[in-house]
Amino acid sequence: QVRLVESGGGLVQTGGSLRLSCAASGGSFSAYSMGWFRQAPGKEREFVAGVSMSSIFRRYADSVKGRFTISRDNAKNTVYLQMNSLKPEDTAVYYCAADRRALDSGIRTRKEEYDIWGQGTQVTVSS
Repeated sequence: QVRLVESGGGLVQTGGSLRLSCAASGGSFSAYSMGWFRQAPGKEREFVAGVSMSSIFRRYADSVKGRFTISRDNAKNTVYLQMNSLKPEDTAVYYCAADRRALDSGIRTRKEEYDIWGQGTQVTVSS
């Protein structure tokens, strides 16, 4: 059974930085594309960033391009999201997810394509 556990969320001021981590266990982490999604109160869960199995491909939502960086360490079964220049509109619960059916040829952005999810970590950016 694949399990994902996020950490690193918290409260930060506008312009600050946070680094989220997602540790995987119980599966073949290096065979999955990984994504970060977020969900703000009253809004749909949305794609933030994704990275392919071998890290060749990375993809970002337009709203975070240039500020967020996704990376993975297959030796540690962990995916990261470095978030810089945070804004109040980045406030949300952040989830990592695994796309176990992806090929190493691109990143899928629809949440329905991801079949394993973590429990989420809260990120709050104060103005």
